[in-house]
Amino acid sequence: MDQQLEVFIKVVEKENFSKAAEELHMTQPAVSQYIRLLEQSIGSRLLERNNKYVRLNKAGEIVFHHAKEIITLYTKMQTLVDDLTNKAGGTIAIGASYTFGEYILPHIIAKMKEQDPLIHPSIRIQNTKEIIDLVKKHQLDIGIIEGFYENAALHSKVVSKDKMVIVASPRHPLLSVKREIRLSDLAEETWILREAGSGTREAAENLFRRYDFTPKNVMEFGSTQVIKESVEAGLGISLLSSWAIKKELTNGYIGIIHVNGLPFKRNFSILTPATYQTKALQTFIEILLTYLGDPRKNRF
Repeated sequence: MDQQLEVFIKVVEKENFSKAAEELHMTQPAVSQYIRLLEQSIGSRLLERNNKYVRLNKAGEIVFHHAKEIITLYTKMQTLVDDLTNKAGGTIAIGASYTFGEYILPHIIAKMKEQDPLIHPSIRIQNTKEIIDLVKKHQLDIGIIEGFYENAALHSKVVSKDKMVIVASPRHPLLSVKREIRLSDLAEETWILREAGSGTREAAENLFRRYDFTPKNVMEFGSTQVIKESVEAGLGISLLSSWAIKKELTNGYIGIIHVNGLPFKRNFSILTPATYQTKALQTFIEILLTYLGDPRKNRF
Protein backbone atom coordinates (compact mmCIF):
# COMPACT_ATOMS: atom_id res chain seq x y z
CA MET A 1 0.00 0.00 0.00
CA ASP A 2 2.81 2.44 0.85
CA GLN A 3 4.31 2.00 -2.64
CA GLN A 4 0.91 2.66 -4.20
CA LEU A 5 0.53 5.83 -2.13
CA GLU A 6 4.01 7.06 -3.09
CA VAL A 7 3.25 6.55 -6.79
CA PHE A 8 -0.15 8.23 -6.39
CA ILE A 9 1.40 11.27 -4.69
CA LYS A 10 4.00 11.62 -7.44
CA VAL A 11 1.39 11.41 -10.22
CA VAL A 12 -0.68 14.13 -8.50
CA GLU A 13 2.34 16.38 -8.00
CA LYS A 14 3.53 15.98 -11.60
CA GLU A 15 -0.03 15.99 -13.04
CA ASN A 16 1.27 13.48 -15.58
CA PHE A 17 1.85 9.70 -15.63
CA SER A 18 4.92 9.90 -17.87
CA LYS A 19 6.68 12.53 -15.76
CA ALA A 20 5.89 10.62 -12.58
CA ALA A 21 7.24 7.39 -14.12
CA GLU A 22 10.45 9.15 -15.17
CA GLU A 23 11.08 10.57 -11.70
CA LEU A 24 10.27 7.26 -10.01
CA HIS A 25 12.47 5.34 -12.50
CA MET A 26 9.52 3.19 -13.51
CA THR A 27 7.69 2.44 -16.72
CA GLN A 28 4.43 4.25 -17.41
CA PRO A 29 2.44 0.96 -17.49
CA ALA A 30 3.81 0.13 -14.02
CA VAL A 31 2.67 3.53 -12.71
CA SER A 32 -0.77 3.00 -14.23
CA GLN A 33 -0.98 -0.43 -12.59
CA TYR A 34 -0.15 0.98 -9.16
CA ILE A 35 -2.89 3.60 -9.56
CA ARG A 36 -5.42 0.95 -10.64
CA LEU A 37 -4.57 -1.21 -7.63
CA LEU A 38 -4.92 1.75 -5.28
CA GLU A 39 -8.29 2.72 -6.74
CA GLN A 40 -9.46 -0.89 -6.40
CA SER A 41 -8.29 -0.99 -2.80
CA ILE A 42 -9.99 2.31 -1.95
CA GLY A 43 -13.09 1.37 -3.92
CA SER A 44 -13.31 4.61 -5.85
CA ARG A 45 -11.85 6.39 -8.85
CA LEU A 46 -9.32 8.99 -7.64
CA LEU A 47 -8.11 10.75 -10.78
CA GLU A 48 -9.71 12.41 -13.78
CA ARG A 49 -7.56 11.80 -16.86
CA ASN A 50 -7.41 12.98 -20.45
CA ASN A 51 -4.65 13.55 -23.00
CA LYS A 52 -3.70 16.91 -21.50
CA TYR A 53 -3.85 16.51 -17.74
CA VAL A 54 -4.37 14.35 -14.66
CA ARG A 55 -6.48 15.91 -11.89
CA LEU A 56 -7.84 14.87 -8.52
CA ASN A 57 -11.55 14.31 -8.06
CA LYS A 58 -13.21 14.71 -4.63
CA ALA A 59 -12.26 11.22 -3.48
CA GLY A 60 -8.74 11.78 -4.78
CA GLU A 61 -8.39 14.97 -2.74
CA ILE A 62 -9.23 13.08 0.45
CA VAL A 63 -6.77 10.26 -0.34
CA PHE A 64 -4.00 12.69 -1.39
CA HIS A 65 -4.32 14.70 1.84
CA HIS A 66 -4.06 11.61 4.05
CA ALA A 67 -1.53 9.80 1.86
CA LYS A 68 1.07 12.51 2.49
CA GLU A 69 0.55 12.19 6.24
CA ILE A 70 0.75 8.37 6.06
CA ILE A 71 4.02 8.41 4.09
CA THR A 72 5.51 10.99 6.46
CA LEU A 73 4.57 8.94 9.51
CA TYR A 74 5.84 5.71 7.88
CA THR A 75 9.21 7.36 7.16
CA LYS A 76 9.38 8.68 10.71
CA MET A 77 8.58 5.22 12.10
CA GLN A 78 11.42 3.68 10.09
CA THR A 79 13.80 6.42 11.21
CA LEU A 80 12.91 5.88 14.87
CA VAL A 81 13.63 2.16 14.56
CA ASP A 82 16.97 2.92 12.88
CA ASP A 83 17.77 5.36 15.71
CA LEU A 84 17.87 2.50 18.20
CA THR A 85 21.15 1.22 16.80
CA ASN A 86 22.56 3.95 14.59
CA LYS A 87 23.90 7.49 15.02
CA ALA A 88 21.89 10.52 14.00
CA GLY A 89 21.10 10.52 10.31
CA GLY A 90 18.38 10.55 7.70
CA THR A 91 16.04 13.24 6.45
CA ILE A 92 14.30 15.87 8.56
CA ALA A 93 11.69 18.23 7.19
CA ILE A 94 12.27 21.74 8.53
CA GLY A 95 9.91 24.64 8.03
CA ALA A 96 10.51 28.25 8.98
CA SER A 97 8.78 31.57 8.61
CA TYR A 98 10.47 34.05 6.30
CA THR A 99 12.57 36.13 8.68
CA PHE A 100 14.03 33.12 10.48
CA GLY A 101 14.22 30.99 7.35
CA GLU A 102 15.99 33.56 5.19
CA TYR A 103 18.34 35.21 7.68
CA ILE A 104 19.08 32.74 10.50
CA LEU A 105 18.33 29.16 9.40
CA PRO A 106 21.05 28.93 6.68
CA HIS A 107 23.76 29.43 9.32
CA ILE A 108 22.26 26.73 11.55
CA ILE A 109 21.98 24.28 8.64
CA ALA A 110 25.61 24.94 7.68
CA LYS A 111 26.69 24.19 11.25
CA MET A 112 24.64 20.99 11.30
CA LYS A 113 26.04 19.74 7.98
CA GLU A 114 29.55 20.36 9.29
CA GLN A 115 28.85 18.51 12.54
CA ASP A 116 26.48 15.76 11.32
CA PRO A 117 26.83 15.19 7.55
CA LEU A 118 24.52 12.14 7.64
CA ILE A 119 21.52 14.37 8.42
CA HIS A 120 19.79 15.56 5.25
CA PRO A 121 17.42 18.50 5.81
CA SER A 122 14.61 19.48 3.46
CA ILE A 123 13.54 23.10 3.91
CA ARG A 124 10.19 24.88 3.49
CA ILE A 125 10.07 28.68 3.86
CA GLN A 126 6.54 30.07 4.18
CA ASN A 127 4.66 32.50 6.38
CA THR A 128 3.95 31.66 10.02
CA LYS A 129 0.34 30.58 9.49
CA GLU A 130 1.33 28.13 6.72
CA ILE A 131 4.22 26.63 8.75
CA ILE A 132 1.89 25.97 11.69
CA ASP A 133 -0.56 24.20 9.38
CA LEU A 134 2.17 21.99 7.86
CA VAL A 135 3.44 20.90 11.30
CA LYS A 136 -0.11 20.05 12.39
CA LYS A 137 -0.50 17.90 9.24
CA HIS A 138 2.79 16.04 9.99
CA GLN A 139 4.30 17.34 6.76
CA LEU A 140 7.09 19.01 8.76
CA ASP A 141 9.14 17.53 11.61
CA ILE A 142 9.72 20.99 13.06
CA GLY A 143 8.51 24.50 12.39
CA ILE A 144 10.24 27.70 13.47
CA ILE A 145 7.85 30.62 13.65
CA GLU A 146 7.62 34.25 14.69
CA GLY A 147 5.56 34.71 17.85
CA PHE A 148 4.13 31.80 19.86
CA TYR A 149 1.45 29.21 19.13
CA GLU A 150 -0.35 27.02 21.65
CA ASN A 151 -1.99 23.75 20.59
CA ALA A 152 -2.55 20.52 22.51
CA ALA A 153 -1.28 18.43 19.57
CA LEU A 154 2.04 20.31 19.33
CA HIS A 155 5.03 21.03 21.53
CA SER A 156 5.84 24.76 21.55
CA LYS A 157 8.94 26.43 22.94
CA VAL A 158 10.28 29.98 22.78
CA VAL A 159 13.92 29.78 21.67
CA SER A 160 14.94 33.40 21.07
CA LYS A 161 13.88 37.03 21.20
CA ASP A 162 13.78 39.21 18.10
CA LYS A 163 14.19 42.99 18.15
CA MET A 164 11.94 44.87 15.71
CA VAL A 165 12.92 48.39 14.62
CA ILE A 166 11.48 51.04 12.31
CA VAL A 167 13.64 51.54 9.22
CA ALA A 168 13.75 54.23 6.55
CA SER A 169 15.78 55.40 3.60
CA PRO A 170 19.14 56.92 4.66
CA ARG A 171 17.83 60.19 3.16
CA HIS A 172 14.76 60.29 5.39
CA PRO A 173 14.66 63.58 7.38
CA LEU A 174 13.62 61.88 10.64
CA LEU A 175 16.96 60.04 10.82
CA SER A 176 18.67 63.31 11.74
CA VAL A 177 16.04 64.61 14.19
CA LYS A 178 17.49 65.13 17.66
CA ARG A 179 14.22 65.26 19.67
CA GLU A 180 12.42 62.19 20.92
CA ILE A 181 10.24 60.69 18.20
CA ARG A 182 6.92 59.10 19.11
CA LEU A 183 5.05 56.55 17.02
CA SER A 184 2.26 59.10 16.53
CA ASP A 185 4.75 61.30 14.66
CA LEU A 186 4.79 58.66 11.91
CA ALA A 187 1.06 58.71 11.18
CA GLU A 188 1.51 60.51 7.85
CA GLU A 189 4.25 58.17 6.64
CA THR A 190 3.63 55.39 4.14
CA TRP A 191 4.08 52.09 5.97
CA ILE A 192 5.34 49.13 3.93
CA LEU A 193 4.14 45.93 5.59
CA ARG A 194 4.15 42.16 5.02
CA GLU A 195 0.98 40.26 4.08
CA ALA A 196 -1.64 39.04 6.57
CA GLY A 197 -0.60 35.70 8.09
CA SER A 198 3.04 36.76 8.28
CA GLY A 199 4.67 36.94 11.71
CA THR A 200 6.25 40.28 10.79
CA ARG A 201 2.81 41.68 9.92
CA GLU A 202 1.42 40.36 13.21
CA ALA A 203 4.26 42.10 15.09
CA ALA A 204 3.45 45.40 13.35
CA GLU A 205 -0.23 45.09 14.22
CA ASN A 206 0.65 44.28 17.85
CA LEU A 207 2.82 47.40 17.97
CA PHE A 208 0.04 49.54 16.52
CA ARG A 209 -2.49 48.19 19.04
CA ARG A 210 -0.15 48.80 21.95
CA TYR A 211 0.13 52.50 21.08
CA ASP A 212 -3.43 52.89 19.70
CA PHE A 213 -1.90 53.88 16.38
CA THR A 214 -3.39 53.54 12.90
CA PRO A 215 -1.22 54.33 9.85
CA LYS A 216 -3.07 56.29 7.18
CA ASN A 217 -1.13 54.90 4.22
CA VAL A 218 -0.15 51.23 3.91
CA MET A 219 1.58 49.30 1.12
CA GLU A 220 1.69 45.50 1.37
CA PHE A 221 4.35 43.14 0.01
CA GLY A 222 4.87 39.39 0.40
CA SER A 223 8.65 39.54 0.74
CA THR A 224 10.98 41.11 3.31
CA GLN A 225 13.62 41.61 0.61
CA VAL A 226 11.20 43.65 -1.53
CA ILE A 227 10.27 45.71 1.53
CA LYS A 228 13.94 46.49 2.21
CA GLU A 229 14.49 47.54 -1.40
CA SER A 230 11.36 49.72 -1.26
CA VAL A 231 12.48 51.37 1.97
CA GLU A 232 15.93 52.03 0.51
CA ALA A 233 14.28 53.62 -2.55
CA GLY A 234 12.32 55.98 -0.31
CA LEU A 235 8.83 54.53 -0.89
CA GLY A 236 8.08 54.43 2.82
CA ILE A 237 9.09 53.11 6.24
CA SER A 238 8.69 49.67 7.80
CA LEU A 239 8.98 47.63 10.99
CA LEU A 240 11.56 44.88 10.41
CA SER A 241 13.59 42.37 12.38
CA SER A 242 17.09 43.40 13.39
CA TRP A 243 18.24 40.02 11.98
CA ALA A 244 16.94 40.98 8.53
CA ILE A 245 18.68 44.34 8.19
CA LYS A 246 22.25 43.73 9.40
CA LYS A 247 23.86 43.95 5.95
CA GLU A 248 21.81 47.00 4.92
CA LEU A 249 22.73 48.84 8.12
CA THR A 250 26.41 47.98 7.75
CA ASN A 251 26.42 49.25 4.15
CA GLY A 252 24.35 52.36 4.91
CA TYR A 253 21.48 51.36 2.60
CA ILE A 254 18.85 52.00 5.26
CA GLY A 255 18.73 53.63 8.69
CA ILE A 256 16.81 53.22 11.93
CA ILE A 257 14.29 55.81 13.14
CA HIS A 258 14.74 55.75 16.90
CA VAL A 259 11.23 55.84 18.31
CA ASN A 260 10.33 56.02 21.99
CA GLY A 261 9.45 52.53 23.28
CA LEU A 262 11.33 50.64 20.58
CA PRO A 263 12.83 48.21 19.70
CA PHE A 264 9.64 46.14 19.82
CA LYS A 265 10.39 42.59 20.96
CA ARG A 266 8.76 39.36 19.79
CA ASN A 267 9.54 35.67 20.17
CA PHE A 268 10.91 33.04 17.84
CA SER A 269 9.40 29.66 18.73
CA ILE A 270 9.81 26.06 17.60
CA LEU A 271 6.86 23.72 17.03
CA THR A 272 7.07 19.94 16.86
CA PRO A 273 4.34 17.27 16.77
CA ALA A 274 3.68 15.77 20.19
CA THR A 275 5.41 12.50 19.27
CA TYR A 276 8.79 10.90 19.92
CA GLN A 277 11.61 12.83 18.24
CA THR A 278 14.22 11.19 16.02
CA LYS A 279 17.90 11.54 16.82
CA ALA A 280 18.32 13.71 13.73
CA LEU A 281 15.63 16.12 14.93
CA GLN A 282 17.04 16.17 18.46
CA THR A 283 20.47 16.99 17.02
CA PHE A 284 19.07 19.81 14.90
CA ILE A 285 17.26 21.32 17.90
CA GLU A 286 20.43 21.14 20.01
CA ILE A 287 22.44 22.94 17.32
CA LEU A 288 19.68 25.54 16.89
CA LEU A 289 19.57 26.26 20.63
CA THR A 290 23.36 26.47 20.83
CA TYR A 291 23.48 28.91 17.91
CA LEU A 292 20.73 31.16 19.28
CA GLY A 293 22.19 30.96 22.78
CA ASP A 294 25.53 32.40 21.64
CA PRO A 295 25.35 36.12 22.55
CA ARG A 296 27.60 36.98 19.59
CA LYS A 297 24.83 35.74 17.26
CA ASN A 298 22.17 37.93 18.92
CA ARG A 299 24.17 41.11 19.07
CA PHE A 300 22.52 44.16 17.48
